[in-house]
Amino acid sequence: MKKTLLALAVAAVASSTAYAQATDTLKKIKDTGSITIGTRESSGALAFTLGDGKYAGFHTEMANRIVADLQKKLGLPKLDVKYQPVTSQNRIPLVQNGTVDLECGSTTNNAARQKDVAFAVTTYVEEVRIATKANSGITSIAQLNGKKVATTTGTTSVQTLRKHERAGGVNFEEVFGKDHADSFLLLESGRADAFVMDGQILAGNISKSKNPADFKIVGEVLSVEPIACMMRKDDPAFKAAVDDSIKAQIKDGSLAKLYDKWFMQPIPPSNTKVGLPLSEATKAAWANPNDKPMEEYAKK
Repeated sequence: MKKTLLALAVAAVASSTAYAQATDTLKKIKDTGSITIGTRESSGALAFTLGDGKYAGFHTEMANRIVADLQKKLGLPKLDVKYQPVTSQNRIPLVQNGTVDLECGSTTNNAARQKDVAFAVTTYVEEVRIATKANSGITSIAQLNGKKVATTTGTTSVQTLRKHERAGGVNFEEVFGKDHADSFLLLESGRADAFVMDGQILAGNISKSKNPADFKIVGEVLSVEPIACMMRKDDPAFKAAVDDSIKAQIKDGSLAKLYDKWFMQPIPPSNTKVGLPLSEATKAAWANPNDKPMEEYAKK
């Protein structure tokens, strides 16, 4: 019995040690001299690909500045950055299993996800809206009855759609894109009558389309969602380091300059403007940095 208890105790210690090592991201980064950033391929101006393994966007460039601060903090002469494209479906598992150290794409911070991962302070507050063809006649979610509505698999917009379907008695058919570009293509090609998603993702895809004037963003705001970088749970030192970098970027004005660069100026690859001014909700999140989930916003 004593041997069994001793074996269990040793196993428990070994397990806790392994877990501590697994969640000590700063140590992992210092030991390996590298960090893996999770990014997106079509998340509007927040994060997108330029092809050939190159990534850009507001959150992508912000992540690069976080990396620079981490390198300085750890006293590393060099820190290799690896980019791992993630999707709405696999982003959380890839953070949990250690493949991705810091995901800076377009992830909503909500209570359910906080059970699985941790979030940095909010850097963008999103409004979920509806995009349609300009000549569709659709101006609100109530007019989606009997229509086909595109959204992206694994996103919170699916939950938003279902909530409104129950509450308003609107009966529509959901069609799913594997990523945001695929979902927009469903709208563009006429296989969907509307695309429900984060407003900036809608605006970004419209700005990059062949004929931006053919589309419009309409209707009521369906939900307000804080967007933040994501990391493994129970790693307070790494979260503090990431948060400190973001807060410094807010304080010195560099984050505001990045916002202007990616949302208000022409951006690659099409050299068009997204044209979304900094919202009052995002300004408020920067003024009082926090990692509150979207449920806290719903209470207001």
